[in-house]
Amino acid sequence: MVSANRLELLQIADAVARDKLIDRELVIEAMEESLGKAARSRYGAEYDIRAHIDRKTGELHMSRAMQAVEEVENHFTEIPLEEARLKNPEVQEGDFITEPLPTLDFGRIAAQTAKQVIVQKVREAERERQYEEFKDRVGEIINGIVKRVEYGNVVVDLGRAEAMLRRDQLIPRETYRVGDRIRAYIRDVRSETRGPQIFLSRTAPEFMAKLFAMEVPEIYDGVIEVKAVARDPGSRAKIGVISYDNGIDPVGACVGMRGSRVQAVVNELQGEKIDIIPWNDDAATFIVNALQPAEVAKVVMDEEAQRIEVVVPDDQLSQAIGRRGQNVRLASQLTGWEIDIMTEAEESERRQQEFVERTNMFQETMNVDEMVAQLLVSEGFTSLEEVAYVELDELTSIDGFDEGTAEELQARARESLEEANVKALEEARELGVSDDLVDFEGLTPQMVLALAKDGVLSLEDFATCADWELAGGYTTVDGKRVKDDGSLEPFGVTLEEAQYLVMKARVALGMIDADAVEFIEEDEEEGAEGEEGATGEAAEEAPAQA
Repeated sequence: MVSANRLELLQIADAVARDKLIDRELVIEAMEESLGKAARSRYGAEYDIRAHIDRKTGELHMSRAMQAVEEVENHFTEIPLEEARLKNPEVQEGDFITEPLPTLDFGRIAAQTAKQVIVQKVREAERERQYEEFKDRVGEIINGIVKRVEYGNVVVDLGRAEAMLRRDQLIPRETYRVGDRIRAYIRDVRSETRGPQIFLSRTAPEFMAKLFAMEVPEIYDGVIEVKAVARDPGSRAKIGVISYDNGIDPVGACVGMRGSRVQAVVNELQGEKIDIIPWNDDAATFIVNALQPAEVAKVVMDEEAQRIEVVVPDDQLSQAIGRRGQNVRLASQLTGWEIDIMTEAEESERRQQEFVERTNMFQETMNVDEMVAQLLVSEGFTSLEEVAYVELDELTSIDGFDEGTAEELQARARESLEEANVKALEEARELGVSDDLVDFEGLTPQMVLALAKDGVLSLEDFATCADWELAGGYTTVDGKRVKDDGSLEPFGVTLEEAQYLVMKARVALGMIDADAVEFIEEDEEEGAEGEEGATGEAAEEAPAQA
């Protein structure tokens, strides 16, 4: 290459640029750098030897560059400013002047060095081109040919680049040989020192969604949208779809005539069974749909915990759970809710257990017979506070309860509560609770005891609490919702109520101005006006403080 005629240098640059799909200028610059490095091996590595190839004629010029400086430290690459100005009066300090060198015949080693530099530069340019080409294609499906298989990982030839399909991203039990055609989802593209790394996947849920978009024109056009996908790769999957055109059935459109559309996706995914679920904004309805083919009798939702309890007929339990829990696991992934499955018999047994526990509680605390306790539980009463401070009419409306009986029940409930309050205060004081926390309006003695057990012993301690520390909440750890228990959570205190109490404590201690909580008090008053009687917490607090 070095002894080639002038035009041959440009022809080589053009050929490499076309073959590697990179800029011709990059190739010529690589040639110049390599020729300069080869020349230094002949003239001396200490010199700054530069090569320049004329872009039109291909003529090669070699020159020695020296920097003009006031004080020379390196005689090989620097020249005194005065001496430099003798050669060029316009030279300023820091400028470079060049001296032409005669052409020379490069030796074999120098030529090999030049070749290595060119190869390295061209490879870097090719890697940069590959990264720029594929970095914006994450999320696409791409076709390729298996180039080689290494330890279960498949290297795929994409034509202009290579991609890696790791073993854990392959559908179980599928194998590939060199030369096989393969279709996969571009999961990630990273720029690394060894070149762009393109990672593919055939197990990603998005791969299935993209396959459906290819087979179902309505999805491609945006009339139908894939809202969620959950997969157990190679075995079973669930996909939630919604139609924005009332005249188009999303499930039917995805299934296709005689199942042709869904079958095309199933064949690509090695026979993976697919349940197509109609999406619904109502979480309960969507979860019921997602548990198909099992039938659901009843659901009980806990929206804050994103948890739902599903009751199914006894003969539907195994179908709802699925083999090795597959059906309920996929439904949970699809909906984003934790799903607990129980049979009607189990739910009935649990209700009966709760009924017995509440009946025993009323019997023991109010000293009433079993029939009276059972009547209270049957009417929906769950605590002493409800009995003690409910409107008298609600008790007298129970069959067999006259006004005298109702008044007696309320008196016994209040007496039991008062005894519990006295006992709770005694225990709290033994733990070291200060009077300012005991006297703080809004906290019952049981609440004070619960706070004391958690180390909150004074009003100042209380004022430094976060609302979630009192009312409880949820945090997300490693993608899972984790429950944070609150000190006052057992008493039904909400986050808003906890925030209000903490703000009141801070005002009482002079930490903040009273105006800061006025808006909260106004909201409380407006909410109270719209309800019948006092709220559960207010109803508990007023008598307790009395």
